[in-house]
Amino acid sequence: MNIAESKLSDTKSYVVKLGIQAREAARDIAKASTAQKNKALLAIAGEIEASRELIKQANQLDLDAGAAKNLEPALMDRLELTDSQLDTMLEGLRQVAGLADPIGEITDLKYRPSGIQVGRMRVPLGVIGIIYESRPNVTCEAASLCLKSGNAAILRGGSEALHCNQAIAKCVEAGLQASGLNKHTIQVVDRIDREVVGHLITLPEYVDVIVPRGGKGLIARISRDSKVPVIKHLDGNCHLYIDDHADLEKAVSVAVNAKTSRYGTCCTLESLLVAQSVAKEFLLALAPHYSEHGVEIRGCAKTCELLPQAVPATQEDWDAEYLAPIISIKVVDGLDEAIDHINRHSSGHTESIMTKDFNHAQRFLREIDSSSVMVNTSTRFADGFEYGLGAEIGISTDKLHARGPVGLEGLTSQKYVVLGDGHIRQ
Repeated sequence: MNIAESKLSDTKSYVVKLGIQAREAARDIAKASTAQKNKALLAIAGEIEASRELIKQANQLDLDAGAAKNLEPALMDRLELTDSQLDTMLEGLRQVAGLADPIGEITDLKYRPSGIQVGRMRVPLGVIGIIYESRPNVTCEAASLCLKSGNAAILRGGSEALHCNQAIAKCVEAGLQASGLNKHTIQVVDRIDREVVGHLITLPEYVDVIVPRGGKGLIARISRDSKVPVIKHLDGNCHLYIDDHADLEKAVSVAVNAKTSRYGTCCTLESLLVAQSVAKEFLLALAPHYSEHGVEIRGCAKTCELLPQAVPATQEDWDAEYLAPIISIKVVDGLDEAIDHINRHSSGHTESIMTKDFNHAQRFLREIDSSSVMVNTSTRFADGFEYGLGAEIGISTDKLHARGPVGLEGLTSQKYVVLGDGHIRQ
């Protein structure tokens, strides 16, 4: 066996070991009480609070390494863990602890003509493998949701966030142990070998579902090669439509926030559609704000006619997720053309309409085929924390098994339960 083969064998053995430990831990956590799980979540929050400076130092090591490698601005934005984001992590842990425990909940219990009762009980998925890039906060969010939903998890963060992920992992392990739960309930991969992912997604005997969070290349590879079911979203080409009946002052505010509050998130506005009747007034009011933020406008012919600073959009621009200070703008005849354009070019993530017309709002909600559809608000609200889920494991644009921000319920399944009293089938 040469060195390369030996390394490959060692990596697979490492992943198999994680899988064996996770499968055993999954059986343990599935039996844990709500009180035990909540105790662990609060203990993890306490450990993170106590280790705040160590986590920030670890994050700075990752940021310095990323700068030295000339990582793209969007990646660097996702990599940074600010004090505010740390506070959000802590609030998320406490919020998840305060959420109702879905495990064991029985719903739709009904008597059948035979006299038996039939219902459905919510149960954990088992072992969840989560593969993500940058975003060290995902380590905490994934751990909290998997733990509360009674699942074990194997977390494989990107090499660019290794130091910060490991610092958070120590807090998670300490919190689990302090609450008396199996320390292998949440395992964070401590290697940067790319082969780890290849092995993790091809071990259905140990892993029940894979959740990838990252760029198109990562998700396309996992979707293609995984032997384990995948919950995924490919990208976030989010739209905002300014209707004929929009409050234009509010519309400007929402369009600025949705695009400029953060460029590197999947719920950032990438495509703006404007009704012909309000295009001139709206775009002339909006353009100075985008110029102030350094946002490049790529527009249709009408947009370029109204805004000399705009550059002509290509066909590819209508499908683009920029993750950068760039936006595509198209002037449309009205609601019908807007809905048609969005359903043709959207990635199925999040779309919003600005309108005071109730019927237009209802049509938009019904006819847009995306995982989140909004009225009179910023696409930046498409987030598990903002939806009251405490945190999210990711945002799924699939239609099965979960859609939209995946919180506790999305990490569970259901089984039928049947209750009788000596009943026999005739």
